[in-house]
Amino acid sequence: MSKAHNFLSQLTGLFAMPCAQNPTVAMVEAAYRHHGLDARYINCEVSPENLGDAVRGARAMGWLGFNCSKPHKVSVIAHLDGLAESAAVIGAVNCVVNRAGRLIGENTDGKGFIASLRTVADLAGKRIVVLGAGGAARAIAVEAAMAGVASITIVNRSRARGEEVVALINDKTQARADLVVWNGAFRVPEDTEILVNATSIGLFPDVDAKPELDWHGLRPGVIVADVIANPPHSAFLRAAAARGCRTLDGLGMLINQGVIGIALWTGVDVDPSVMRRKLEELFG
Repeated sequence: MSKAHNFLSQLTGLFAMPCAQNPTVAMVEAAYRHHGLDARYINCEVSPENLGDAVRGARAMGWLGFNCSKPHKVSVIAHLDGLAESAAVIGAVNCVVNRAGRLIGENTDGKGFIASLRTVADLAGKRIVVLGAGGAARAIAVEAAMAGVASITIVNRSRARGEEVVALINDKTQARADLVVWNGAFRVPEDTEILVNATSIGLFPDVDAKPELDWHGLRPGVIVADVIANPPHSAFLRAAAARGCRTLDGLGMLINQGVIGIALWTGVDVDPSVMRRKLEELFG
């Protein structure tokens, strides 16, 4: 095998719309360097009309795989050879793996979150409330259901979008799901054991924003998690901590997505602390 061909066979990357430096690139590259992996992770600006060409190019060059960000997570499916179980249920792909020439779509959004959540809780039989019904909420709800939670309440301003997620959980998993239409301050049910902000509320630069809740309904001891990684200590988590809740930042979800993706591409289980240090350096 030529040196040039060997280099190309170790490429992974992120297919995204034009953007500034992506933290995923920085953390994955840090893990590659730390473990001495002969691999590179590059950011590729791919417009929707060129997505098919980009996937064919990755296939032709023997890439180990790649990630997809919005708006490619659904449209990329048409260019793949198959889907993993949870990706098929969720109906979206954020990670593609080259398995002996076949491109298989995975979804590590929810898997990354569940891996982080398991560091503080046993999910079996738990009652979970998810704020939002977008892509992150959908992936988290599906993976939580597959992990054995008993019930999932979806809280969303759009009834139609919320009902889609609820129907998906009730039809495709063993968990029970219901919808609360988010109109005004949402009062967290007293039997809630895990509360997740799966919206973008509080994401940099709107760092003082937080989901509209009746905070008096949030009892001490509830696990409160945020999908937002920047800033790691969001206003939502700070407010929850002030009420005595156990908090989980969005860095864990992002890091575990990287850990899972690298393992799928290379077979190597990388040290997550290396990626956390890089992200903390970037986000301050």
